[in-house]
Amino acid sequence: MHQIELSAGTIDYEDTGGDGPPLVLLHGLLMDASLWDGVVAELAGEYRCVVPTLPLGAHQHAMGPDADLSLPAIARLVAELLDRLDLRDVTLVGNDTGGAVVQLLIAGDDVARVGGAVLVSCDAFDNFPPGLTGKTLVATGKLPPALFGAFIQQMRLRPVRRLPIAFGWLTKRGDAATKRWMQPVLHQRDIRRDTVRVLRSIKADKQLLVDAAERLPRFDHPALVVWASRDRVMPLEHGRRLAEILPRAELVEVADSATLVPLDQPTELARIVREFMRESARAPR
Repeated sequence: MHQIELSAGTIDYEDTGGDGPPLVLLHGLLMDASLWDGVVAELAGEYRCVVPTLPLGAHQHAMGPDADLSLPAIARLVAELLDRLDLRDVTLVGNDTGGAVVQLLIAGDDVARVGGAVLVSCDAFDNFPPGLTGKTLVATGKLPPALFGAFIQQMRLRPVRRLPIAFGWLTKRGDAATKRWMQPVLHQRDIRRDTVRVLRSIKADKQLLVDAAERLPRFDHPALVVWASRDRVMPLEHGRRLAEILPRAELVEVADSATLVPLDQPTELARIVREFMRESARAPR
């Protein structure tokens, strides 16, 4: 694991290195880079995989007290990371809230380093915050950090983590990962402060992804939409709509998975991404 000092604070990231085409993989709320461990293990020999832990609640280093932690600012932080690492022709891959960050990036003007995008069962359109899980979590953001911390202590218990208002509808097989992701917010006051700031910013701009969707047709690069076919948090219809409005996109469905496809079906997701990358390399620019 590497560290880099960005404008908001210190960010941890994994970088498999090598000369292969770069993939930058983004996670969601209350998650860290380990969401992608299984996928990276499959792809690292062929691609350079860069996986940051964004300040979305499972990060280890508190951000600056004045740092902007809205999702547009998180997207700018990712763009800053691409610049600092001098990554070019990057394929951005995002799951859950990470997919929202990818949409904000490719819908914006700072896409010179981006050559493709993969959206994996993610927030989109008016499903923001997404489903019962996201709405419950964002609602807790109105609490002061201390009370938010008292609420979040319940997540120590597996039966609570498996509830639909927590991670129960997000993953079928990933409870060990979700337990690990909760440790920073459970034990670090400054991480709870950061998390509350993120949640409040989401609550303040629920039209964010509706507005971004209007600009997605401008992204004229290869794109792939991968969706859990029976996702209970992210509607499959939203996956279809994303594939329709992105000019060079297609939709692939994944069976036997909840929202967190990188946890539930890492080998299958890696196969899909590899096939997309190979086809994109053959396609005319």
